Amino acid sequence: MHTIASWRRLLAEFLGTALLVTAVVGSGIMASRLSPNDVGLQLLENSVATAFALSALILTFGPISGAHFNPVVSAADWFLGRRTGTGLPGRDLAGYAAAQTTGAIAGSVLANLMFDLAPVTFASKERSAGNLWLGEIVATAGLLLLIFALGRSGRAAVAPAAVGAYIGAAYWFTSSTSFANPAVTIGRAFTDTFAGIAPASVPGFVIAQLAGLLIGVGLLLAFYPDAGRSADDIVVAHPIDQAAHRP
Repeated sequence: MHTIASWRRLLAEFLGTALLVTAVVGSGIMASRLSPNDVGLQLLENSVATAFALSALILTFGPISGAHFNPVVSAADWFLGRRTGTGLPGRDLAGYAAAQTTGAIAGSVLANLMFDLAPVTFASKERSAGNLWLGEIVATAGLLLLIFALGRSGRAAVAPAAVGAYIGAAYWFTSSTSFANPAVTIGRAFTDTFAGIAPASVPGFVIAQLAGLLIGVGLLLAFYPDAGRSADDIVVAHPIDQAAHRP
């Protein structure tokens, strides 16, 4: 098991998720100001910024916490690794989810403040429809397949670029613009801007993401029955904290 102190890993998950949501929300605000009459261009600007930011954040925080930034990734990591003693320990799962969710809310607040908006402006954009929920199921299951397939095949080193590319692409090929993350979904309810989602729409998205989690894990077990053996490499392999072994 990894020996990096728990508080360091939780701080990394909090800060990484916060900065991810700051990038999502902030780039959405900037896009709507720079291209006020072109929604397609706004989405392009938002998706490119998000993809680049996510890749950079995985590189930054991956060696500390694994850079999950997402409760469904943490839950899948715990579930797949529980039989082999790898991956995220069960005792840390709730802590990761809490750090990710509070970080996501903080990220929206930070983005609002940077663009001279009220710290909390609850979103009014309704995103509630069956086709959007289907998009979230597809986006979430695909994300899990990508992440764990990379770990299982020994290619975790390319995860930052691959995950960033997937999320950037999924903005465009899913009807929901690929939230694929319960924590980020909750955080985006705290900003009434381009990237916002009305609080009333959050439960439907989260339920769809949990369905994507179940489908994604099921497919992983079908394709890679021993996927749990590489759970320690999700998203980026955690190094052993050498200081913990010094006399």
